[in-house]
Amino acid sequence: MADPAPPLRERFWETVPLRQMTRPEWEALCDGCGKCCLNKLEDEESGEVALTNVACRLLDGATCRCSRYETRHDFVPECIVLTPKTLKKNLYWLPVTCAYRLLWEGRPLFDWHHLVSGDPGAVHRAGVSMAGRTESELEVADDDWEDHIIEEPT
Repeated sequence: MADPAPPLRERFWETVPLRQMTRPEWEALCDGCGKCCLNKLEDEESGEVALTNVACRLLDGATCRCSRYETRHDFVPECIVLTPKTLKKNLYWLPVTCAYRLLWEGRPLFDWHHLVSGDPGAVHRAGVSMAGRTESELEVADDDWEDHIIEEPT
């Protein structure tokens, strides 16, 4: 049996640099909004990234969680693993409300973030998550993604 994960340090996101967080602390930063699991369209000329409501086939549209998180690369090999080392090169497509992005930019977490509020459902009640707003990529043809461009819920 594996050793249990160490407990999260109190308000670690305010004092611990991203590169010094434990894996459980790093994982706890995810607010469960589901926006990083949405397919994006990038303009090759401008580099501008457009968000769609077309979600990865593994995203549970009700909970905004990956249905196969630990084994997701078996199903979606191109799924990006966000780490302190890969964060900088991936900032451009992360949601503006994302805790990883906010902390990288030196900004505080929003009051609805579960680490601040103590309530994992607060992200949904704040209207920031994609709960109930997505369509699976299995049901939308790639050529139709442009018809599914949305503004990010913030």
